[in-house]
Amino acid sequence: MGTPPRTPSVRFRVLLDGRPPGDARGGDVDAQGSGMATEQRMYQLIRQTGPVEDRRVDIEFAEPGVEINVFTFG
Repeated sequence: MGTPPRTPSVRFRVLLDGRPPGDARGGDVDAQGSGMATEQRMYQLIRQTGPVEDRRVDIEFAEPGVEINVFTFG
């Protein structure tokens, strides 16, 4: 995920099951789910502990211009 060359940074927000991720946040977002896409790289959005279960992840972008290439789980 990231912005193409010569594109400014883009703010985004991640929700887990419709709520901010809190303690399940990844290294690239805060507890409220806010983050900034600044370059093409893998962003860690969610990092859960405990048992694996089905969850819904929503990503909301504040502005256009972000490219998403890969999702990884595990």
